[in-house]
Amino acid sequence: MQGSARRHRARPEPEVLIRAATVSDIPALHALVESAYRGDSARSGWTHEADLLGGQRTDRTMLAAMLAGQRTALLVAEVDGVLIGCVAAEDRDTHGYVSMVTVSPSEQGSGLGRTLLGAAERQVRESFGRTRARMSVISLRTELIGWYRRRGYRDSGETAPFPYGDSRFGEPVRDDLAFVILEKPLD
Repeated sequence: MQGSARRHRARPEPEVLIRAATVSDIPALHALVESAYRGDSARSGWTHEADLLGGQRTDRTMLAAMLAGQRTALLVAEVDGVLIGCVAAEDRDTHGYVSMVTVSPSEQGSGLGRTLLGAAERQVRESFGRTRARMSVISLRTELIGWYRRRGYRDSGETAPFPYGDSRFGEPVRDDLAFVILEKPLD
């Protein structure tokens, strides 16, 4: 007996484009970062700071300064013209610095964070010529620190204070925030 089951062709996944951010991306980039890190929209993803910090994560002026920096690369991920992620890589004196790894809450868990992190690490290695990447993560974000550890980052043994009193980086709801510094050799 032959069945008449229809064969369904799987729809191809939309292609994710990773590219350098431009000034025209700033409004969408700002909205993306805020939605992934702060407020109720961030809580729909697994990695956010909404329970630790209120206020802003960044602002348009800070994003514009990153874009203008000669030693900074701000990369975005987009699908069909919509920004769904970003990451920054900065050339520092002895290492590359990776920051603002951002994935839209609706895309978290898709592998995009891993892709963005890899793109930043390539930027650090190939464009900046650095053999080590570093980053700062709020010490209370243990799940996120675990995610970075699974991608080869290790504790450097260094910490840094949270910039209390500087509202450009958010409004803390706790008084015990600090950063751990993670690093990874880039072979």
